Amino acid sequence: MAPAGAAEGALRRLHVPRARLAGGRARLTEAEWHYLRHVLRLPAGATVEIFDGEGGVHQALLPAAGEELELAPRRAAPAPGAVIWLAFAPPRGDRADLVVQKAVELGAARLLPFEAARSVVRLDAGRGAARAGRWRRIAADAARQCGRADVPVVDEPVPLARVLPAVPPGFRTVLFYEGGGEPLAAVLDPAAPGHLAVVGPEGGFEAAEVAACVAAGARPATLGPRLLRAETAALAAVALLQHRLGDLG
Repeated sequence: MAPAGAAEGALRRLHVPRARLAGGRARLTEAEWHYLRHVLRLPAGATVEIFDGEGGVHQALLPAAGEELELAPRRAAPAPGAVIWLAFAPPRGDRADLVVQKAVELGAARLLPFEAARSVVRLDAGRGAARAGRWRRIAADAARQCGRADVPVVDEPVPLARVLPAVPPGFRTVLFYEGGGEPLAAVLDPAAPGHLAVVGPEGGFEAAEVAACVAAGARPATLGPRLLRAETAALAAVALLQHRLGDLG
């Protein structure tokens, strides 16, 4: 029987930032060597795919000894079919981790957590930075698992008022509002360079927040007649945008 992690079809991918890829070699950390040799239990000569988090991948063979991997030439890997940014109010417990993980799998290009008036989770600067660090690790692992060569940017949490000004020119902003809105097809723009999906907290948006988003150019849209949990709404929004504009389905 094949050892655990070495079975046919097992993922043999590792994220190594481009700062540690130079001269045709990858400098791995002790934890990364441990992952390859003791978690995946790969023998010397096994093929490993290194992705740099910026859309590039390299093939490499695991050496018998040494501190670096020798890399094949970099090749570009296809990016997700649509540029989708997700702004979400982190729900309580570990459900924010789930949003990050699954949004990466669905093809989100950037994650912008924010605090709204009715947010249950409130993070000061220190806790927000720590939580963002955790989410970035989750995003990198999700990218490895689902075969992406890029790792989405995960911002530190900020107030909702600071989210919309960060959107690049030409982006279409869609406010998924539990109070109703236009059909999704009516607010999307296939010619836009990207779309920002904004999904509220567990307590929903206040009317003043909706008005501020609309004044900043957001178009309210509905996810249907059912009241969804915050994490369900966030992932449904990304999936629907990727389905209509990108490569999902």
